[in-house]
Amino acid sequence: MIDIKLIRQDPDFVKDALKKRGEDTDIIDKILEIDNEWRSVITNLNELRAKRNEISKNVAKLKKERKSSEANVLIEEGKRIGEEIKLLEEKERELQSKLNDLLLRIPNIPHESVPVGSDESQNVEVRRWGEPRRFDFAPLAHWDLGPAWGLMDFDRASKLSGSRFTVMYGKLARLERALINFMLDVHTKEHGYTEVWVPHLVRRETITITGQLPKFEEELYLTEKDDLFLIPTAEVPLVALHSGEILEEKDLPKKYVAYTPCYRREAGSYGKDVRGMIRQHQFDKVELVWVTTPERSFDDLEQLVRDAETILQRLGLPYRVVSLCTGDLGFASAKTYDIEVWLPSYNAYKEISSCSNVTDFQARRGNMRYRRRSDGKLELVHTLNGSGIAVGRTLVAILENYQQPDGSVKVPEALVPYTGFEVIP
Repeated sequence: MIDIKLIRQDPDFVKDALKKRGEDTDIIDKILEIDNEWRSVITNLNELRAKRNEISKNVAKLKKERKSSEANVLIEEGKRIGEEIKLLEEKERELQSKLNDLLLRIPNIPHESVPVGSDESQNVEVRRWGEPRRFDFAPLAHWDLGPAWGLMDFDRASKLSGSRFTVMYGKLARLERALINFMLDVHTKEHGYTEVWVPHLVRRETITITGQLPKFEEELYLTEKDDLFLIPTAEVPLVALHSGEILEEKDLPKKYVAYTPCYRREAGSYGKDVRGMIRQHQFDKVELVWVTTPERSFDDLEQLVRDAETILQRLGLPYRVVSLCTGDLGFASAKTYDIEVWLPSYNAYKEISSCSNVTDFQARRGNMRYRRRSDGKLELVHTLNGSGIAVGRTLVAILENYQQPDGSVKVPEALVPYTGFEVIP
């Protein structure tokens, strides 16, 4: 959520930011209209409450002077004012609710360093690592390799749950688990993250903090009986850990890592992405979250990206880093880097991690503040998040990049201690 003070003080700046994102700016005018009405109601309420208080004092004084008739007149006036106050209080609550709902639907303001563009075609490549492998044979896609071994089963997954689910057996199931443990070990032992085990079902208030609600409810899985949402990413519970809290600056940044399955409805058609394991309704991910200060958050974003890159480098997987343009930014993000791994089946780089600084956007929703060491002033924290990394897509990248002419796949050296085997199948 952006600060309404910014909308009041510089609506043209906010509108310009929305235009860069390709968003409708009419919502800003609606907010200002409701906000003006709300402020007028608040002014009237304060005046009426002050008048009622003055009447109460005068009534007490008149009763003390035994001027009952005059006191009764004031009492009746006080009752009339009380009824006016009740109506205005109801109006104030109604306007505040409308205002909050509109504010929750406005995306974050892009940082000045974000390239301006309308869609992903205008994202800017920052760097590359590694060279895509040149095969001297026709490489297979993962959706052909896995089923050929009898270790990846889309048909039975469909029988169990419908489309966009996967069953894996034996060495592939173990490879998935090995990747999770490898990523967690690197981030906790080498990068200084604290591992967290979090719930996979969260309350409506929790998932509103990170920006999925109210705008993207259709993309989420909801258990209607309990009004609990299956998490689309561990970012949701990790960011909300400190909602409503005041942290000390000396304790920042806080760096959390969590492995969870993630659940997304992924409504819509994604062409070739619906094949195999690239775009699933359930997938594993290791997530990184920072809670930090405004002064250092963009430097921290650079470090978070490097932490995620480390995983791909250790696995020897070619990738590139791109800076997303304004039109491709996520709803809550002020700046995002995508890390894209090379996939032979696409003959292209595909996203495997998205690392974002959402500034104080989530902190304002969750009332997450810190006490400055210098003057004791309370300020909103900044939150960062990034995949560290998507486990299923990493498994896919290994299968496709490490395949051999005989149809087998070599396991990256860094993973052998975790798998206990060097070749699949």
